[in-house]
Amino acid sequence: MKAVVFNDEKKLFLDKDYKKPIAQKGEALIKVSLAGICNTDFEITKGYMGYNGILGHEFVGVVEDVNDNDKSLIGKRVVAEISYGCDKPDCSWCAVKNYRHCPERKTLGIVNKDGCFAQYITMPVNVLFEVPDNVTDEQAVFVEPLAAACEITEQLHIQPIQKVLVLGDGKLGLTTALTLFAQGFDVTLVGKHQNKLDIAKNQGVNVKLLQDVDNNNLYDVVVEATGSVSGFETSLALVKPRGVLVLKSTIATGKELNLAPIVINEITVLGSRCGQFAPALRLLENHRIDFKPFISGIYDIDDAIEAFEANKSKETIKILIKF
Repeated sequence: MKAVVFNDEKKLFLDKDYKKPIAQKGEALIKVSLAGICNTDFEITKGYMGYNGILGHEFVGVVEDVNDNDKSLIGKRVVAEISYGCDKPDCSWCAVKNYRHCPERKTLGIVNKDGCFAQYITMPVNVLFEVPDNVTDEQAVFVEPLAAACEITEQLHIQPIQKVLVLGDGKLGLTTALTLFAQGFDVTLVGKHQNKLDIAKNQGVNVKLLQDVDNNNLYDVVVEATGSVSGFETSLALVKPRGVLVLKSTIATGKELNLAPIVINEITVLGSRCGQFAPALRLLENHRIDFKPFISGIYDIDDAIEAFEANKSKETIKILIKF
């Protein structure tokens, strides 16, 4: 089969003869239809997580076989939570299906598990979710980042009267702002690119250019989605005393940071990563968010390396690969 591989020599290439996976007990064999390139995939090619293998973790596909007694998913369109755990009886994380924190977890295209930039993948049946009939492949491929945005309100109770600011108009910030707005919150998205802000504005979200933000107008909850040191510092400056700063992006820096405002203003800092797929699928099923404006290009698997190059452009929001 064809697969996009990042090898131990730090080379990204299309392997046209990669061995097709075999579903183990409790797993499904899935023919991938569409997959999305995430910034995490790009970071892996720069050494993040030390991963080698097939990249990719955002996909929608069709189940071709199930190695289990229950074969009801065969022929169904599915998406998959990207992590699965050990399922050992004494694992407290797996007991509550919070696989993303299992110490022995495998994560699709990131940790010890070949990813979805391939014609076929296998995943455990217990992390698969059937895609509703009224949700297109082009919408379903966004379930993973949408679920990550939904994670914020799983972790944090935001009161209806509170004001929320999302900083960053990349795909992470856009998705987060649209999700919180779809959940009924008072959200403002702040970024540097009017054309990207307009994607959220056209779906009802309040938007502001960063240059127009008033540092005297503080917010109850600020979500940092820029992944930059300057973004972190700006986010911290925009949180009300006793407010909450949600870190939705990872920030690695050797720069000295002034964290005194966290103590002085008694700010709560919340890290937020992956989320559950069920609420994300409901938002798509009810047409609460439209991801079509995110799509900057759709490339055939044969042009996957070109797709990765296109993903590097600052004008790009989301690049998809079809199989």
